Amino acid sequence: MSESESSKTPGLSADEEQEVSQHQPPRAAVLHEIIRYQGDQELERTLAALWWSALAAGLSMGLSMMAMGLFYARLPEGDSSQVIASLGYSAGFLAVILARQQLFTENTITAVLPVMTEPTLRKLGQLLRLWSVVLLGNLAGTILVAYIMLHLPIFDSKTDEAFLEIGRKVMENDLRQMFAKGIVSGWMIATMVWMIPSMEHAKIWIILVITYLMALGDFTHIVVGSVEVSYLAWAGEVSWQDFWLDFAAPTLIGNIIGGSFIFALISHAQVRSDSGKPPSQLPALDKEIARNHPSK
Repeated sequence: MSESESSKTPGLSADEEQEVSQHQPPRAAVLHEIIRYQGDQELERTLAALWWSALAAGLSMGLSMMAMGLFYARLPEGDSSQVIASLGYSAGFLAVILARQQLFTENTITAVLPVMTEPTLRKLGQLLRLWSVVLLGNLAGTILVAYIMLHLPIFDSKTDEAFLEIGRKVMENDLRQMFAKGIVSGWMIATMVWMIPSMEHAKIWIILVITYLMALGDFTHIVVGSVEVSYLAWAGEVSWQDFWLDFAAPTLIGNIIGGSFIFALISHAQVRSDSGKPPSQLPALDKEIARNHPSK
């Protein structure tokens, strides 16, 4: 008899023991395999499917700046207004994730785990293909929605000014700050993606909490920030060179490092070290995955 069996609470029926098993949180290996499986599916999607989904995600991310601007325009000035207005930052993420649209920073972990599990040139090529298409689609959507928000008569002048202030705050960061805050942002998004499979019933709350903290910390995010800074560029307050070199480049690199080279790599190493095998080869994993993630 094993130590775990000998320490069981006496008097439990077989049904009760099964109920105990069902209420256990999924192991890290299970979460890894669920996300790896999702990543494999994304890597196999067609270019057209990836492009249109990424473009839709970029457009949807306009909701984050829209919601924050509307809050700021209707709140009294002061630091306390950020505490409330930061709730609006979550709007775009909720729309993108719940609608299953392609967001680049999600793919810094989801699409990376299949490559870490099976490090082949084919997998690496698929990853670079997905990253390129999704990033371009996201940026095209954000730049387009920023143009629409600026040039169409949708918002009052106070809200328009709030949008400008949001972009100006992003551009107050120097290159080192853009990069460093981008690392934190990429790590937080990867953490969110890792948590969701274990708590599908609380998915909305996970998204809200993580992205709300990102907004409070003024951490830089390549997709949301592209709406905010391209709005400034369309308004003529910054040049497009500033957009690409001062904001986009350091933020993008930081997001990739935080999501892929820190969170995904450490999480993969943790699971691999537990067993000495790739998570997909662990015995009895399929049953545990089916219990925790029936959709797979």
